Amino acid sequence: MGNKGISEKETVKGTRILEIKVANTPPRTGVYIMKDRRGQIIYVGKSKNLKSRVRAYVGGTDSRPMVPFLMARVYDLECIVTATEKEALILENNLIKKYRPRYNVNLRDDKNYFSIRIDLKARYPRFQLVRRVKRDGARYFGPYSSSAAVKETLHFLNRIFPLRTCKDVEFRTRQRPCIEFEIGRCVAPCCNLIADDEYRKIVQDAVLFMEGQGKTLIGQLKKRMNTAADQLHFEEASRLRDTIAAITATLERQEAVSTSFKDQDIFGLQRSDEHVQVALIFVRGGKMSGQKLFPLIRSRADSPEILSSLLKQFYDGETFVPQEIIIQESIEDKDVIREWLAERRENGNVTIVMPKQGRRMKLLKIAQNSAESALTTALVDDRSDEKALESLARVLRLVSVPHRIECFDISNIQGRHPVGSMVVFTEGRPDRAEYRKFKIRRTEGIDDYAMMGEVLRRCYCHKNVLPDLVVVDGGKGQLNVALAVFRELRIAAIPVIGFAKEHRDEDGRVLPQDVRGRVATDEDRVYLPNRKNPVYLSRHPQALFLLQRIRDEAHRFAITYHRRLRENEDFRSAVDGIPGIGAVRKKALLSYFKDIEKIKDASREDLERIDGIGSATAGVIFDYFHRYQ
Repeated sequence: MGNKGISEKETVKGTRILEIKVANTPPRTGVYIMKDRRGQIIYVGKSKNLKSRVRAYVGGTDSRPMVPFLMARVYDLECIVTATEKEALILENNLIKKYRPRYNVNLRDDKNYFSIRIDLKARYPRFQLVRRVKRDGARYFGPYSSSAAVKETLHFLNRIFPLRTCKDVEFRTRQRPCIEFEIGRCVAPCCNLIADDEYRKIVQDAVLFMEGQGKTLIGQLKKRMNTAADQLHFEEASRLRDTIAAITATLERQEAVSTSFKDQDIFGLQRSDEHVQVALIFVRGGKMSGQKLFPLIRSRADSPEILSSLLKQFYDGETFVPQEIIIQESIEDKDVIREWLAERRENGNVTIVMPKQGRRMKLLKIAQNSAESALTTALVDDRSDEKALESLARVLRLVSVPHRIECFDISNIQGRHPVGSMVVFTEGRPDRAEYRKFKIRRTEGIDDYAMMGEVLRRCYCHKNVLPDLVVVDGGKGQLNVALAVFRELRIAAIPVIGFAKEHRDEDGRVLPQDVRGRVATDEDRVYLPNRKNPVYLSRHPQALFLLQRIRDEAHRFAITYHRRLRENEDFRSAVDGIPGIGAVRKKALLSYFKDIEKIKDASREDLERIDGIGSATAGVIFDYFHRYQ
């Protein structure tokens, strides 16, 4: 079932390979890649002096607690020389993202918080709620860890600063002001009821408020209010007075935590043995805007290495980079990370600070206390997951605890829109960033075994990271298909099991497929290679519950994808009969309404709002669903 132990002969051979590689490693900047005896990458690092770094690993002079565990599994070594340390940092980060080595700190975090976006290059900018920050030249404010908080902020902005809220498609097709104009929450630029420069003033006021410059904004508004009153524009003066009052009340409720009014990210870290919890506090414009708790990290790496990996992985995407980052310990590559982040930040330098006292230290204490509280809670859940994994390894007689489990399921209705799914559980928890879905392309007809074989073959044909356990949803047939695919691909080291329900009558006898009825009860069982009878896990509830969670998640993921494909086809089929509706307009209808029932219920005015559909086409669509049918 599991991997065989490493023989003494192989160990000696591996040691000689490493000694030869170290002797030929140049003393230059670059990235080193460590592999196990299967050729799988288990660690990636960088160094200014590759020769010195790898010699410390192999020679045993590196005193970090993680190193003995790592070197016991290293069989081969590869080095890549780079021109600069920044290039090494970028390459290291890309390799970690691609291969997800077991002994690197991997940030398993697929949760994106809300931010507020405004594109100042647009003629009539508007505030939008978004989950991803893009480098598109727009201004972003946030992130907000609480959806309620960001929606409350957006509601306040729309109430005090009457900018448009409608989408571009609605804006272009609007012929008369909407209800937002009637209640005073929009100045109706769609109908040219405000001059461009006046609209731009409102935009500038709103941006000043979001930047935390509330006092500056109030001073400007008071001057404009007095000017309006002197010119006898009392309605405008009254509106400015109400705006000043609302902003003042809001500022009184917001407690400033920084007098510098900088955007800051504060990383607090707490650990218990190999369990590490990190909390991130967001400060925007001198005020605390929320916090983020990262998933629990299991690593024997020291705290500076964890912080370094965290910074590189967290800011590698389209995440907003603040002016200042506060951490609790100095990290070895602080200068090169700071240089890299400064390039990613559009307007200004980035500083990385390790405070000892003052306001920054108070903020760091808040982050550390949040991390400590979250760690206490997470350890309870993590021990439960750890016990479940140990129980599963014991029952299935695996050589080691399955840290990474991959499960496959097939979904189709009478061969229609067949799809496959792969879900990944790391340390007993869903790792959604690693999920994969497959549209069955090569299998003809209704053949679940062939579909499972196609999905497994496509998944593992060029896979770099292999799991510790593969679970296929099904019985002996699906298990034999998986074993055949692995033999074909020459993958022999992965344990594989089949996990399925069987149906029993009231006397406990297994019922054949054609006589299953209401009297049958379901009982999950595990099929193992080279074993005739299945294994029942009723006496091992932790292991059983874990496998059920994994199987149910794979089933849910497959069903969701299958349903989406089916709905899209049903949608297109329903629209195909409408005269004059081609591929472009069909796509526009699908993007806008998402549901065929919404098209059927749509009015002519609703249909006219869609880009590319004029009044004539809207009339044809409306008549098709309301008159002809």
